[in-house]
Amino acid sequence: MRLGFNFWLGASLTALVILAGALAPWIAPFDPVLDADLMSSELPPDATFWFGTDAQGRDVYTRILYGAQISLTVGIVSQVINSIIGITLGMTAGYWGGWWDDLVNGLTNVMLAIPSLIFALAVMAVLGPGLPSLLVALGLTNWSWTCRIARSSTLSLKSQGYVQAAQTLGYGDLRIMFTQILPNMMGPILVMATLGMGSAVLSEAALSFLGLGIQPPFPSWGSMLTDARQLIQLAPWVAIFPGLAIFLSVLGFNLLGDGLRDSLDPHMRTRKP
Repeated sequence: MRLGFNFWLGASLTALVILAGALAPWIAPFDPVLDADLMSSELPPDATFWFGTDAQGRDVYTRILYGAQISLTVGIVSQVINSIIGITLGMTAGYWGGWWDDLVNGLTNVMLAIPSLIFALAVMAVLGPGLPSLLVALGLTNWSWTCRIARSSTLSLKSQGYVQAAQTLGYGDLRIMFTQILPNMMGPILVMATLGMGSAVLSEAALSFLGLGIQPPFPSWGSMLTDARQLIQLAPWVAIFPGLAIFLSVLGFNLLGDGLRDSLDPHMRTRKP
């Protein structure tokens, strides 16, 4: 498997975000919540405050590092939930067919017709703001694409010889699906999950910007942008650096997913010189 430029660039950006979040307690120079000094508010970037300070005098660099933890948690957990729902529904629909396939297809079409951010807003309105509600909302949002991929892969794989051999040996349906079919469709599922992490990071930022995500004073890139709305002209660095963090993390996940797709898809490989 040959890995291209997109993969390595995306992997580098993603690794940078992961390291920032994982090492935040050791490399952050200040506490993201407690170290607030109104006498140092809205200071531009300098040797002490690398990314400047916000309106409460908190170090923007420190809050971006800790905000990476939130973004990674949301991205990983939401995609795990999406993958579990999508794989289970899509694989069983493709394997069993019949009324269950029709039901899953109808539910998938309904979910695809609803804008994901609108659906997440509706869920958050019911559950209330906060990290647990955010994880549930985003976890229930984008499973329909994974479901479609799992269903189409199952329809193709269930006619393969090794699946028919397992049926002849008397394997149960669930055993066949999870031991014979699932491992052979993990390539496109992995690509979809990687691309979905970028979408989850962006959705988390949007919901936090609207006040429905991570609540102050805990750092989130979206909530940092909310606090920076009134400071765009006076202290633009308060908005620039969180926005840049969102951009680089989403770009990294998208390039990583694109690179994995190019490497795992034989048709894409044969088109390249």
